[in-house]
Amino acid sequence: MLTKIFTKNYSNKTSLVSNYDKVQIAKELITAADKIIIGAGSGLSTAAGLLYDGPEFEREFVDFIHKYGITDLYSSSFYPFQTQEEYWACWARHIDFIRYRPGAMPLYQQLFDVVKDKDYFVITTNVDGQFRKSGFNVQRLFEVQGDYGFLQCSKRCHDKLYYNESLVKQMVAETCDCRIPSDLIPRCPRCGEPMAVHVRVDGYFVENEQWEESQKRYLDFLNTLKDTKVVLLELGVGFNTPSIIRFPFEKMAQVLPAATLVRVNKDNVECMLNVDNCLLIQSGVSSLFK
Repeated sequence: MLTKIFTKNYSNKTSLVSNYDKVQIAKELITAADKIIIGAGSGLSTAAGLLYDGPEFEREFVDFIHKYGITDLYSSSFYPFQTQEEYWACWARHIDFIRYRPGAMPLYQQLFDVVKDKDYFVITTNVDGQFRKSGFNVQRLFEVQGDYGFLQCSKRCHDKLYYNESLVKQMVAETCDCRIPSDLIPRCPRCGEPMAVHVRVDGYFVENEQWEESQKRYLDFLNTLKDTKVVLLELGVGFNTPSIIRFPFEKMAQVLPAATLVRVNKDNVECMLNVDNCLLIQSGVSSLFK
Protein backbone atom coordinates (compact mmCIF):
# COMPACT_ATOMS: atom_id res chain seq x y z
CA MET A 1 0.00 0.00 0.00
CA LEU A 2 1.12 3.55 -0.66
CA THR A 3 0.82 4.47 2.99
CA LYS A 4 3.69 2.09 3.74
CA ILE A 5 6.01 4.49 1.93
CA PHE A 6 4.46 7.55 3.56
CA THR A 7 7.08 8.77 6.04
CA LYS A 8 7.46 11.98 7.98
CA ASN A 9 7.47 15.05 5.74
CA TYR A 10 7.32 12.77 2.71
CA SER A 11 4.64 15.03 1.31
CA ASN A 12 7.13 17.88 1.11
CA LYS A 13 9.52 15.88 -1.09
CA THR A 14 7.73 16.87 -4.26
CA SER A 15 10.43 15.41 -6.48
CA LEU A 16 9.76 11.97 -5.00
CA VAL A 17 5.98 11.76 -5.06
CA SER A 18 3.34 12.92 -7.49
CA ASN A 19 0.12 14.67 -6.63
CA TYR A 20 -1.73 11.60 -7.88
CA ASP A 21 0.13 9.40 -5.38
CA LYS A 22 -0.51 11.88 -2.59
CA VAL A 23 -4.24 11.66 -3.30
CA GLN A 24 -4.09 7.87 -3.14
CA ILE A 25 -2.21 8.07 0.16
CA ALA A 26 -4.84 10.48 1.48
CA LYS A 27 -7.61 8.06 0.57
CA GLU A 28 -5.84 5.23 2.38
CA LEU A 29 -5.27 7.37 5.46
CA ILE A 30 -8.95 8.34 5.54
CA THR A 31 -10.05 4.72 5.19
CA ALA A 32 -7.77 3.64 8.03
CA ALA A 33 -8.61 6.52 10.38
CA ASP A 34 -10.49 6.00 13.63
CA LYS A 35 -11.63 9.62 13.64
CA ILE A 36 -11.75 12.43 11.08
CA ILE A 37 -11.98 16.16 11.58
CA ILE A 38 -12.95 18.06 8.46
CA GLY A 39 -11.78 21.65 8.39
CA ALA A 40 -13.51 23.34 5.46
CA GLY A 41 -12.84 26.73 3.93
CA SER A 42 -14.12 28.64 0.93
CA GLY A 43 -11.99 26.58 -1.46
CA LEU A 44 -14.28 23.60 -0.83
CA SER A 45 -17.40 25.48 -1.89
CA THR A 46 -15.55 26.98 -4.86
CA ALA A 47 -14.53 23.49 -5.97
CA ALA A 48 -18.15 22.40 -5.50
CA GLY A 49 -19.29 25.08 -7.95
CA LEU A 50 -20.53 27.86 -5.65
CA LEU A 51 -18.75 30.74 -7.38
CA TYR A 52 -18.72 34.35 -6.25
CA ASP A 53 -17.74 35.61 -9.68
CA GLY A 54 -17.74 34.44 -13.28
CA PRO A 55 -20.38 34.15 -16.01
CA GLU A 56 -23.29 33.04 -13.80
CA PHE A 57 -22.65 35.85 -11.33
CA GLU A 58 -22.41 38.35 -14.20
CA ARG A 59 -25.72 37.14 -15.61
CA GLU A 60 -27.59 37.15 -12.30
CA PHE A 61 -26.20 40.49 -11.05
CA VAL A 62 -25.98 42.39 -14.32
CA ASP A 63 -28.05 45.30 -12.96
CA PHE A 64 -25.87 45.71 -9.87
CA ILE A 65 -22.71 45.42 -11.98
CA HIS A 66 -23.88 48.17 -14.34
CA LYS A 67 -25.18 50.46 -11.60
CA TYR A 68 -22.48 50.07 -8.94
CA GLY A 69 -19.54 48.49 -10.73
CA ILE A 70 -19.32 45.52 -8.37
CA THR A 71 -17.06 42.78 -9.66
CA ASP A 72 -17.89 39.82 -7.43
CA LEU A 73 -20.11 38.81 -4.54
CA TYR A 74 -17.38 38.99 -1.92
CA SER A 75 -16.56 42.64 -2.60
CA SER A 76 -20.26 43.47 -2.95
CA SER A 77 -20.65 42.52 0.72
CA PHE A 78 -18.62 45.61 1.63
CA TYR A 79 -20.04 48.02 -0.93
CA PRO A 80 -21.09 51.35 0.68
CA PHE A 81 -24.71 51.40 -0.44
CA GLN A 82 -26.36 54.71 0.39
CA THR A 83 -29.72 53.26 1.44
CA GLN A 84 -31.04 50.20 3.23
CA GLU A 85 -33.28 49.54 0.22
CA GLU A 86 -30.22 49.10 -2.02
CA TYR A 87 -28.21 47.25 0.62
CA TRP A 88 -30.89 44.62 1.15
CA ALA A 89 -31.68 44.27 -2.55
CA CYS A 90 -28.10 43.19 -3.16
CA TRP A 91 -27.83 41.06 -0.04
CA ALA A 92 -31.12 39.27 -0.66
CA ARG A 93 -30.06 38.27 -4.15
CA HIS A 94 -26.64 37.27 -2.82
CA ILE A 95 -28.16 35.02 -0.15
CA ASP A 96 -30.67 33.51 -2.57
CA PHE A 97 -27.95 32.88 -5.17
CA ILE A 98 -25.57 31.13 -2.77
CA ARG A 99 -27.69 29.78 0.10
CA TYR A 100 -31.14 28.91 -1.22
CA ARG A 101 -31.13 28.24 -4.94
CA PRO A 102 -28.39 25.59 -4.98
CA GLY A 103 -29.28 22.18 -3.68
CA ALA A 104 -26.74 19.86 -2.09
CA MET A 105 -23.68 20.09 -4.34
CA PRO A 106 -22.28 16.74 -5.56
CA LEU A 107 -18.83 17.39 -4.10
CA TYR A 108 -20.29 17.84 -0.61
CA GLN A 109 -22.37 14.70 -1.07
CA GLN A 110 -19.24 12.79 -2.10
CA LEU A 111 -17.45 14.05 0.99
CA PHE A 112 -20.34 12.93 3.17
CA ASP A 113 -20.27 9.47 1.60
CA VAL A 114 -16.58 9.21 2.54
CA VAL A 115 -17.07 10.04 6.23
CA LYS A 116 -20.67 9.10 7.04
CA ASP A 117 -19.69 5.79 8.66
CA LYS A 118 -16.73 7.34 10.49
CA ASP A 119 -16.49 9.10 13.82
CA TYR A 120 -16.22 12.61 12.36
CA PHE A 121 -16.66 16.26 13.16
CA VAL A 122 -16.78 19.31 10.87
CA ILE A 123 -15.51 22.80 11.59
CA THR A 124 -16.10 25.28 8.81
CA THR A 125 -15.87 28.97 8.03
CA ASN A 126 -18.33 28.54 5.15
CA VAL A 127 -21.74 30.17 5.52
CA ASP A 128 -23.61 28.60 2.60
CA GLY A 129 -25.34 25.75 4.45
CA GLN A 130 -23.93 23.02 2.22
CA PHE A 131 -22.98 20.67 5.05
CA ARG A 132 -26.56 20.78 6.33
CA LYS A 133 -27.99 20.18 2.87
CA SER A 134 -25.66 17.25 2.14
CA GLY A 135 -26.63 15.05 5.07
CA PHE A 136 -23.98 15.88 7.66
CA ASN A 137 -25.18 15.53 11.24
CA VAL A 138 -25.74 19.07 12.59
CA GLN A 139 -24.65 17.77 16.00
CA ARG A 140 -21.23 17.20 14.42
CA LEU A 141 -21.02 20.58 12.74
CA PHE A 142 -19.49 23.83 14.00
CA GLU A 143 -20.23 26.76 11.64
CA VAL A 144 -17.88 29.27 13.24
CA GLN A 145 -18.65 32.24 11.02
CA GLY A 146 -22.44 31.94 10.89
CA ASP A 147 -24.98 31.06 8.21
CA TYR A 148 -26.48 33.15 5.41
CA GLY A 149 -29.83 31.62 6.28
CA PHE A 150 -30.30 33.71 9.42
CA LEU A 151 -30.62 37.36 10.43
CA GLN A 152 -29.64 38.92 13.74
CA CYS A 153 -29.92 42.34 15.35
CA SER A 154 -27.12 44.46 13.90
CA LYS A 155 -26.42 45.84 17.40
CA ARG A 156 -26.87 42.50 19.15
CA CYS A 157 -29.43 43.79 21.59
CA HIS A 158 -30.46 40.13 21.94
CA ASP A 159 -29.13 36.79 20.70
CA LYS A 160 -32.07 35.31 18.83
CA LEU A 161 -31.52 34.38 15.17
CA TYR A 162 -34.28 34.62 12.55
CA TYR A 163 -34.53 32.24 9.60
CA ASN A 164 -34.78 34.42 6.52
CA GLU A 165 -35.76 32.31 3.50
CA SER A 166 -39.29 33.64 2.97
CA LEU A 167 -38.19 37.25 3.49
CA VAL A 168 -35.20 36.83 1.16
CA LYS A 169 -37.42 35.35 -1.55
CA GLN A 170 -39.89 38.21 -1.18
CA MET A 171 -37.10 40.79 -1.37
CA VAL A 172 -35.73 39.21 -4.54
CA ALA A 173 -39.17 39.07 -6.14
CA GLU A 174 -39.93 42.71 -5.34
CA THR A 175 -36.54 44.24 -6.20
CA CYS A 176 -36.86 47.04 -8.74
CA ASP A 177 -33.99 49.18 -9.99
CA CYS A 178 -31.67 47.54 -7.42
CA ARG A 179 -33.93 48.48 -4.51
CA ILE A 180 -36.43 46.67 -2.33
CA PRO A 181 -39.63 48.33 -1.07
CA SER A 182 -38.99 50.23 2.15
CA ASP A 183 -41.51 48.17 4.08
CA LEU A 184 -39.38 45.04 3.53
CA ILE A 185 -36.30 46.44 5.30
CA PRO A 186 -35.77 44.04 8.23
CA ARG A 187 -35.59 45.73 11.62
CA CYS A 188 -34.95 44.26 15.02
CA PRO A 189 -38.28 43.47 16.70
CA ARG A 190 -36.88 44.58 20.06
CA CYS A 191 -34.76 47.71 19.52
CA GLY A 192 -35.80 48.76 16.01
CA GLU A 193 -32.26 48.88 14.63
CA PRO A 194 -31.62 47.34 11.20
CA MET A 195 -31.07 43.61 11.10
CA ALA A 196 -27.87 42.07 9.77
CA VAL A 197 -26.95 38.82 8.07
CA HIS A 198 -25.63 36.35 10.62
CA VAL A 199 -22.05 36.44 9.33
CA ARG A 200 -19.04 37.47 11.37
CA VAL A 201 -18.02 40.90 10.09
CA ASP A 202 -17.72 42.89 13.33
CA GLY A 203 -17.91 42.67 17.09
CA TYR A 204 -21.70 42.38 17.04
CA PHE A 205 -21.72 38.83 15.65
CA VAL A 206 -24.12 36.71 17.68
CA GLU A 207 -22.65 33.70 19.43
CA ASN A 208 -25.86 32.42 20.95
CA GLU A 209 -26.59 29.32 22.98
CA GLN A 210 -26.71 27.10 19.89
CA TRP A 211 -23.35 28.47 18.67
CA GLU A 212 -21.79 27.86 22.07
CA GLU A 213 -23.19 24.33 22.20
CA SER A 214 -21.70 23.60 18.77
CA GLN A 215 -18.35 24.92 19.95
CA LYS A 216 -18.52 22.78 23.09
CA ARG A 217 -19.31 19.64 21.08
CA TYR A 218 -16.32 20.39 18.85
CA LEU A 219 -13.99 20.90 21.83
CA ASP A 220 -15.35 17.75 23.47
CA PHE A 221 -14.57 15.86 20.26
CA LEU A 222 -11.02 17.19 20.29
CA ASN A 223 -10.60 15.83 23.80
CA THR A 224 -11.22 12.30 22.50
CA LEU A 225 -8.34 12.36 20.02
CA LYS A 226 -5.39 11.42 22.20
CA ASP A 227 -3.77 8.17 21.01
CA THR A 228 -6.41 7.63 18.31
CA LYS A 229 -5.64 7.43 14.61
CA VAL A 230 -7.08 10.73 13.41
CA VAL A 231 -6.97 12.49 10.05
CA LEU A 232 -7.17 16.27 10.10
CA LEU A 233 -8.72 16.73 6.68
CA GLU A 234 -8.26 20.38 5.76
CA LEU A 235 -10.05 21.34 2.55
CA GLY A 236 -9.74 24.66 0.75
CA VAL A 237 -8.55 26.69 3.74
CA GLY A 238 -6.43 29.72 2.96
CA PHE A 239 -5.14 32.68 4.94
CA ASN A 240 -8.31 34.75 5.26
CA THR A 241 -8.98 33.49 8.81
CA PRO A 242 -6.12 31.02 9.45
CA SER A 243 -6.53 31.12 13.23
CA ILE A 244 -9.83 29.22 13.01
CA ILE A 245 -8.76 26.06 11.16
CA ARG A 246 -5.37 26.26 9.50
CA PHE A 247 -3.11 27.09 12.46
CA PRO A 248 -5.01 24.93 15.01
CA PHE A 249 -4.83 21.94 12.65
CA GLU A 250 -1.06 22.36 12.34
CA LYS A 251 -0.75 22.57 16.12
CA MET A 252 -2.88 19.45 16.62
CA ALA A 253 -0.74 17.59 14.08
CA GLN A 254 2.29 18.55 16.14
CA VAL A 255 1.01 17.37 19.49
CA LEU A 256 -1.19 14.37 18.68
CA PRO A 257 1.07 11.35 18.15
CA ALA A 258 -1.33 9.42 15.89
CA ALA A 259 -2.64 12.35 13.85
CA THR A 260 -1.98 13.16 10.21
CA LEU A 261 -2.72 16.51 8.64
CA VAL A 262 -4.05 16.15 5.09
CA ARG A 263 -4.14 19.62 3.54
CA VAL A 264 -5.73 20.01 0.10
CA ASN A 265 -5.67 23.43 -1.51
CA LYS A 266 -4.84 24.96 -4.86
CA ASP A 267 -2.42 27.42 -3.26
CA ASN A 268 -0.52 27.98 -0.03
CA VAL A 269 -0.24 24.37 1.07
CA GLU A 270 2.91 24.98 3.09
CA CYS A 271 2.89 24.65 6.88
CA MET A 272 3.79 27.61 9.05
CA LEU A 273 4.73 25.31 11.93
CA ASN A 274 7.22 22.47 11.77
CA VAL A 275 4.77 19.63 11.22
CA ASP A 276 6.20 16.18 10.54
CA ASN A 277 3.10 14.07 9.96
CA CYS A 278 1.52 16.00 7.11
CA LEU A 279 0.40 15.32 3.58
CA LEU A 280 0.26 18.51 1.50
CA ILE A 281 -1.67 18.25 -1.75
CA GLN A 282 -1.54 21.29 -4.02
CA SER A 283 -4.66 20.60 -6.00
CA GLY A 284 -8.36 21.32 -6.16
CA VAL A 285 -10.44 19.56 -3.51
CA SER A 286 -12.31 17.59 -6.16
CA SER A 287 -9.11 15.60 -6.85
CA LEU A 288 -9.88 13.52 -3.74
CA PHE A 289 -12.99 12.10 -5.37
CA LYS A 290 -11.72 11.18 -8.84
